[in-house]
Amino acid sequence: MKREKELKTVAFMIGKYCRGVHKRKRGELCEECEELLSYAELRLSKCPFKDEKNFCSNCKIHCYQPEKRDMIKRVMRYSGPRMIFSHPILSIVHLIETKREKKKLDKEAK
Repeated sequence: MKREKELKTVAFMIGKYCRGVHKRKRGELCEECEELLSYAELRLSKCPFKDEKNFCSNCKIHCYQPEKRDMIKRVMRYSGPRMIFSHPILSIVHLIETKREKKKLDKEAK
């Protein structure tokens, strides 16, 4: 359940990034963004934490290749602030869950 939500969020963010930066039409991804989405799907499907996983940004295991990780960070930095206008519910839920997980991880570390 959680992985599906994360995949939906990542796909939405990549789409928003591709429309804004690469000037693609809605529902259409450039080759680079299509590759990034496929890579994100692959990494999520192979996640060792399965449904107990937290968001990748809060994970202690970083399974993305450095190049892909840099690209997904660019996508998140661009799309994150813009999501509130086009998909406010997804945006707010993602923000709340990310903060909740971060708090939980900080408590476990102490």
